[in-house]
Amino acid sequence: MPLATPQLQFFADLSVQVDKPQEVGRVFNAQRRVIPILGGEVMGDGWRGRILPGGADFQLIASETVAQLDARYVVETDAGDRIFVMNRALRCASAEVTAKLIRGEPVDPALVYFRCAPVFETASKALGWINERIFVGTGARFPDRVEIRVFTVA
Repeated sequence: MPLATPQLQFFADLSVQVDKPQEVGRVFNAQRRVIPILGGEVMGDGWRGRILPGGADFQLIASETVAQLDARYVVETDAGDRIFVMNRALRCASAEVTAKLIRGEPVDPALVYFRCAPVFETASKALGWINERIFVGTGARFPDRVEIRVFTVA
């Protein structure tokens, strides 16, 4: 019997407000930087929430064209439930576009491969199912925010 081909179902759109990067420097032949998360909004199918301030995106600029991202933050739903987010991502673009992103300049999202695999954790009984699913997403970096569309892998 053939295995099922996974399908994607919309989960949520996130708009993550970010601060200026904190440059750590070169480590392990890559540039380490931390991007503080200031807040943001989440719009799901039938639910809404806000991103709480205090998280960060821990970036490793691995080459002129590749950045490895590891963002961690908390979402609070309008119902008061909290969700811990661990979002690992890969962002690839030409060296010129990558340099603009690092400098905080706007770029056309179509020029950037930005894919992610977020993991969600919650103690909420209503949202407990998210602890048992795999998610994938696509993103875009803007000077003051990151926009992410997340899907459940069904």
